[in-house]
Amino acid sequence: MSQSVRTRPEGSERALSEAYDTALLDLDGVVYAGGHAIVHAVESLATARAGGMHLAYVTNNALRTPDTVAAHLTELGIPTRADDVITSAQAVARLISEQVPAGSRVLVIGGEGLRVALRERGLVPVESADDDPAAVVQGYGGPDLTWGRFAEASYAVARGVPWFASNTDLTIPSGRGIAPGNGAAVEVVRIATGAEPQVAGKPLPPMHRETILRTGAERPLVVGDRLDTDIEGAFNGEVDSLLVLTGVTDGAQLLAAPPQHRPTYVDADLRGMLVGQPEVTEEGDGFRCGGWTASAGGERLELDGDGEALDGLRALCAVAWTAGGAGSCALDGGKALARLGL
Repeated sequence: MSQSVRTRPEGSERALSEAYDTALLDLDGVVYAGGHAIVHAVESLATARAGGMHLAYVTNNALRTPDTVAAHLTELGIPTRADDVITSAQAVARLISEQVPAGSRVLVIGGEGLRVALRERGLVPVESADDDPAAVVQGYGGPDLTWGRFAEASYAVARGVPWFASNTDLTIPSGRGIAPGNGAAVEVVRIATGAEPQVAGKPLPPMHRETILRTGAERPLVVGDRLDTDIEGAFNGEVDSLLVLTGVTDGAQLLAAPPQHRPTYVDADLRGMLVGQPEVTEEGDGFRCGGWTASAGGERLELDGDGEALDGLRALCAVAWTAGGAGSCALDGGKALARLGL
């Protein structure tokens, strides 16, 4: 795949909810955090939906079923149907179904979300390597997944059974902090067998394909808070993206982003879907957005002017991404970001 290198955030005269027909929204860090709706999320999504935008919720978490996710969102005040939810369990189940005969047994190392997705594809979940599985699949199974489950996967994979993973996120947020994710569990089996799984979840193409097949989106906009899953997934799918700063990504990480992690648009939260986006223009040896002008001074980024902090961040992105080219920017943006309060 050949793509031009993005060197600045783009502008949009139209509200993003009007310019795109479908929002492919990440959940944790975008819609909710710790089980509670993020500020402005409920009303922003309601406004976008009322204006005709289709809302779809795309998650790498393979533990919960679409019905469970939809019920949670509805409880938060975001009316959602199960078919509005796309999970990495669904993406990996489709991937498996394309490579094994219908009705095949699949050894499941994970939770109910994986089992439901496999049954939807006409596959039969089993629990043991001795059940003659045609494939092994791993997905996040919650904190109570026992060590013996990894052993079952290892026994089957070592015999040459094809191995699949819903995703390889090494960590997952919890109410008590950062916990090991499915990627950590995958590493256990990789160490035991020396094998490599086929992976379906973000940022890889099978997940993007699943969202498009299930939503029918023609002009999708990926909305996320993570550069290495949401934004890279949009890059791999060759679609536009909106990074919101309500989750894990901070200003320093954004300025240092390599091409595959550079979003089309940047905004504070989901209200950014409801408005246009300001242009970032060249000005002298730097870039201007709103009342701010950013430039490169020696080994650091310089910022002059005043106005909305996000405009300053967008201008800084243009300088940093231009300086970084196809790599990461080495200029120090700490002082400029501090001036913006970011």
